[in-house]
Amino acid sequence: LLLAQCVGETGHVFAFDIQAAAIEATRARLAEHGLLPHVTLIQDGHQHAAQYISQPLRAAVFNFGYLPGGDKTVTTKADSSVRAMQAAAALLAEGGLLTAVVYSGHPAGRAEAAAIEQWAAALPQEQYQVLHYRFTNQRNHPPQLLAIEKRIRKPNR
Repeated sequence: LLLAQCVGETGHVFAFDIQAAAIEATRARLAEHGLLPHVTLIQDGHQHAAQYISQPLRAAVFNFGYLPGGDKTVTTKADSSVRAMQAAAALLAEGGLLTAVVYSGHPAGRAEAAAIEQWAAALPQEQYQVLHYRFTNQRNHPPQLLAIEKRIRKPNR
């Protein structure tokens, strides 16, 4: 809902989830606010983004883990999450921003956080700027935020 509100009349949001319940809850919330026309809901893994999106993205937002209030055994996985971030990074327009909230408080989340951090650290600094935000005074594995900006190429002179 927030992203659909942010893109305004001319923007568009592509929303991915593998769970039908998440897609339907999102569909209902968007319809309630009259924003459904600005969103394409895709029941598929986020690692398949390039199959659905061809235009450059100004932003990509990931919230990894599991559906709040849902089945906690259905979580995002390290391999598919890294592939999803690779796909999104490749689709980013120059100056575009990719954000990822990572939760390491469950076993799959710990592996996922480590894999995502390793992938992000290896991005070439000539093409991407990567920030990693962490809470330093919180207990119980608080979420972490990665922010990745695709750098604007400077013209050759």
